[in-house]
Amino acid sequence: MTAEDWRATTVDRARSAILAAHPGITEERKWAKASNPDGVPAFSLNGLICTVETYRDTVKITFARGASVPDPTGLFNASLTAGTRRAIDLHETDAVDERALTALVRSAVARNER
Repeated sequence: MTAEDWRATTVDRARSAILAAHPGITEERKWAKASNPDGVPAFSLNGLICTVETYRDTVKITFARGASVPDPTGLFNASLTAGTRRAIDLHETDAVDERALTALVRSAVARNER
């Protein structure tokens, strides 16, 4: 992924929105492998909140317990039938709704605090 790549810009916007949700959220890189030597950004507070992965034509934000997190603005558009998780797939022409994403992360943090 190059600095000019749309995915890098999308990941940066998502990261900012996620970290804005709560000052205690930590980011670390997990699950490094040959196809992704840098690992996956994983965001946690009292447990895993979400991960942000890049693919050729998608940036995927996966919420570990998304099925139990309210999504009033309808950001979740992937993994909708999964038992526990939910995801947001963003493509090159999609804008990151930072306000809605921050609110969704706040709901996920509240879910982790239960």
